[in-house]
Amino acid sequence: MIFYNGCIRLAAYLKLNQTKGSESIMTKKIAVVVLHGIGDQKEDFSDVFSEDLTKRFSQNLKPYLSAPEVELVIQPIYWGSVFNERENEMWQKLSNAAELDFAKLRHFVIHFFGDAIAYQPSPHHNPNYLKVHEVYAKGLQKLSEKAGKDAPLFVIAHSLGTVITSNYFYDLQYIPDRISENVKESMSDTPLEQGETLTGFYSLGSPLALWSLRYADFDVPIHVPSPKLKQYYPSLTGEWINIYDKDDVFGYPLKPLNTAYDQAVVSDIEMNSGNLISSWSPLSHMHYFTTTEVINTLGDDLADVWKQINLKNS
Repeated sequence: MIFYNGCIRLAAYLKLNQTKGSESIMTKKIAVVVLHGIGDQKEDFSDVFSEDLTKRFSQNLKPYLSAPEVELVIQPIYWGSVFNERENEMWQKLSNAAELDFAKLRHFVIHFFGDAIAYQPSPHHNPNYLKVHEVYAKGLQKLSEKAGKDAPLFVIAHSLGTVITSNYFYDLQYIPDRISENVKESMSDTPLEQGETLTGFYSLGSPLALWSLRYADFDVPIHVPSPKLKQYYPSLTGEWINIYDKDDVFGYPLKPLNTAYDQAVVSDIEMNSGNLISSWSPLSHMHYFTTTEVINTLGDDLADVWKQINLKNS
């Protein structure tokens, strides 16, 4: 059996690295967007996570490729740029005008809840909602250019980033005619940017259950994978995995909400997020991107999908 598996791996390696003249056979890359959650986030929020995820992904593909890291293309979406400057300006005005106790906690609260309040969609098209979706569209455009216009798309989102993702793809799937012109101008007509190759959604510490209270029946979830994925990758099934920590008061399971969510989400997985100090408290909400179990689970899943679409005839 060991010899047989070795032969299979060797055959796959030779197939992927054989040349025709000076041209190597092209592989399909995996496209990933990463969204941060609420709080005072920085533009480099995903640097360490992306590095660790790529490392885990590459470990799975070393038997097949000499440079597996190039097969995973990660695009961070820093939507906090829409709010951070105004939130900091507001804090300066308020703190200068009055002597307020618990200054550090108040500053945290402004960033933590300010994002959620400012983003709330409204019937009159909240400009903040549209600006965040413009940032999302531009991120997908960059990803499409780097990974390929029809690359299988995965979304890894934390906290409010899961709500933003849900809203963004809900608009694409259910009400495309109502997407604003500004957002449309930030999109190209590629399968990836139109959400047609959406394959997987990993929601980390998601408060979507709380957001669903805005609707009488907890609303309708997005389709994961996209209903059009089969046109591009007939063998892929895709899935929505929701990961939460039982000590995270902002993250909840989603399947119990209603029948639609139960069918849309493949599984709610409880994981211990954070270190010895944070993992047993609500602080666990801030540590999904640094949790080894989360990184390993996602890296292994992404590598498995790469194998499905690139080694299927090996």
